[in-house]
Amino acid sequence: MTDLILGQVLSYTGDPFAEGPSAARVITDGAVAVEGPHIAAVGQAADLRARYPRARVHDHGSKLVSAGFIDAHVHYPQTAIIASWGKRLIDWLNTYTFPEEMRFADPAYAEEIANRYLDLVLARGTTTVSTYATIHPASVDAIFSAARTRGMRLFAGKTCMDRNAPDGLRDSARSAYDDSKALLEKWHGRDRLAYVITPRFSPTSTPEQLHALGQLWHEHPDCLMQTHLCEQTDEIAWVRDLFPQSRDYLDTYEAQGLLREGAVYGHAIHLSDRERARLIEAGASLVHCPTSNTFIGSGLFDMTLAHHLRVGLATDTGGGSNFSMLRTMAAAYEVAQLRGQSLHPAQLWWLATQGSARALRCEDRIGTIAPGMEADLVVIDLASTPAIEQATRRAENLWQAVFPTIMMGDDRAVAEVWVGGRRRG
Repeated sequence: MTDLILGQVLSYTGDPFAEGPSAARVITDGAVAVEGPHIAAVGQAADLRARYPRARVHDHGSKLVSAGFIDAHVHYPQTAIIASWGKRLIDWLNTYTFPEEMRFADPAYAEEIANRYLDLVLARGTTTVSTYATIHPASVDAIFSAARTRGMRLFAGKTCMDRNAPDGLRDSARSAYDDSKALLEKWHGRDRLAYVITPRFSPTSTPEQLHALGQLWHEHPDCLMQTHLCEQTDEIAWVRDLFPQSRDYLDTYEAQGLLREGAVYGHAIHLSDRERARLIEAGASLVHCPTSNTFIGSGLFDMTLAHHLRVGLATDTGGGSNFSMLRTMAAAYEVAQLRGQSLHPAQLWWLATQGSARALRCEDRIGTIAPGMEADLVVIDLASTPAIEQATRRAENLWQAVFPTIMMGDDRAVAEVWVGGRRRG
């Protein structure tokens, strides 16, 4: 059976950071034909109604039909501690994160939080995430199992730490390699799931552990590798003390085989000139986490990097202060304004969809609406509250209508979500 989803259909034919807003394509009276897990056709509603006369029709009027949001950097184990008060990065880890992650030694608790987290983000239009788990293999099993039940595309990995973490949250170079390899072989490529090699960050991994994970990545080059880079200035000073032999923070990864295409670095706020140049040369990806960077006081990401690198967008749950990619787009706009960089709504929406897909190197499957792509979709009400409705009523074009939802929208704006061709509500 074919499903026809009608509305204002937004897709991208290029990169709006390179081409401007013209990279976005909007069909005002549009339709998306979904057959099984994939998009079969995109076009004018009248044309697709004629082409698929027996289709089930879901008519959303002037609502916006978009690819589902893609959250490219999260810590699902921090779901329960989101919006905790008053800490910067290192204090945050010691006060909130590590005590909460200790609880994931209990597989039942990991399962509870994994299901809660995915339900929270799906309700906000996010259909794909890339998440860190904890050091416990059961935490990886829990999030992959929960995603598989929902038919979601999901990236995840065991978080590896062999120093500067409490008892019960440290592994070793050997066990990090062994556990990660076993989990990779169990989950990678199964349904819509992908394993990601995941050292938390250099301060919690010895060079030996980073080297072991670099070796695992060399053995499985089709996987991604995710970690953190240059988030706060005191973190960078700590890395300098821990790795006196390294040229800079990025070099702590590069020296151990953890820099190439497929490397995904969260934050990357305080980069040196050498680090910027090497990231570009290596073809790595960066993920902008604006609500986290302001909430924890890290700094302001330089969005000009999007002209040179694959840059995605993320809530960074739970250092980020919400689960919503709409709120994250709003924060990205505000951060850019503080740096004198005005982002167009087409660029903000692209970061949360195709930009994040490119950062995770799955842009051939998700992130835009086109025939053959996986049918992960979100339908957005552009008049979901009285405040937003009165702003969109004055809009002279689509982007003026979309921007108030970016800045003021929440889960009330999410009218419908489709995951792998199945309507979830």
